[in-house]
Amino acid sequence: MRPTAATDRKRTPPLRLSDLAAAHVRELIVSGQLRAGEFIRPETVADDLGISATPAREGLLLLQTEGFLTIEPRKGFSVTALSSEDIRDVYDAQALLGGELTARAAGVITAELVEELENIQAQLEQAAAGKDYDDVERLNHRFHQTIYRLSGSRKIRWLIKATLPYAPRKFFAAVEGWPEASAHDHRAIIEKLRSGDAEGAREAMAQHIRRAGTLLAEHLAASGTLG
Repeated sequence: MRPTAATDRKRTPPLRLSDLAAAHVRELIVSGQLRAGEFIRPETVADDLGISATPAREGLLLLQTEGFLTIEPRKGFSVTALSSEDIRDVYDAQALLGGELTARAAGVITAELVEELENIQAQLEQAAAGKDYDDVERLNHRFHQTIYRLSGSRKIRWLIKATLPYAPRKFFAAVEGWPEASAHDHRAIIEKLRSGDAEGAREAMAQHIRRAGTLLAEHLAASGTLG
C-alpha cells in the first residue's frame, strides 16, 4: 500500500511531570533565558510548574543526560555551556536525516499530497505575515511531518526527533530572519518534490535545516547563551 500523510499517525500520550519539567527548563536554556553557568534548583522548577520537587529533579536529571545541565557537587544543577559548533553539529545531523526522509518521500509523493503541502505553506505564510507565531510553529511542524511520514521510515524519524530539543519551541518568534528564510526554503522543497527529484529534494531540505542551525547559533551567541 502506498504510504500517505496520515499513515502511522498516533495519538500523542500526555507528558509525564518529569518530562514537563525537562521541557520547561530546556526551553529556558535554548531560548537564552538561562545562560551557561547559571544554577537551577528543582524547587524553583517545581514552584514554576505547580508540581512537587521529585519530578522536577527527575526532569533536571534528564537534561543532564541530554547535555544541557551539569551536576556540581554540593552546588546542584548548572547550565552546561554550548558552543556554536555544538548547535551546528546537531543541525548537520538533522540535515542528513531530514534530507534522506525527503528524498524517500519524493519517490512516492502524489499530486494530491503536493497540493496539501502547498496549502499548508500558504497558511504558514499568512500566519507569519500576521505574526501569529503559534500558528506558524504548528503549521511548520505539520509541513515537515507530512513529508517525513510519507517516507515510511520510522527509525529515521525517531532519530531526527531526538535532535529537536535543541531548538526553542518559539523558533519563529525568537530567531530573526527565520520566517522569511523558511518560506523561501519550503517553496524550493515543494518544487523538488513535485518533480520527483529525490536528490534535489534531499539537498533542498538539508540546506533548509542547516540554515536553521546557523540562524539559531547566531541567535544564541547574541543572547549570551553559548559558552
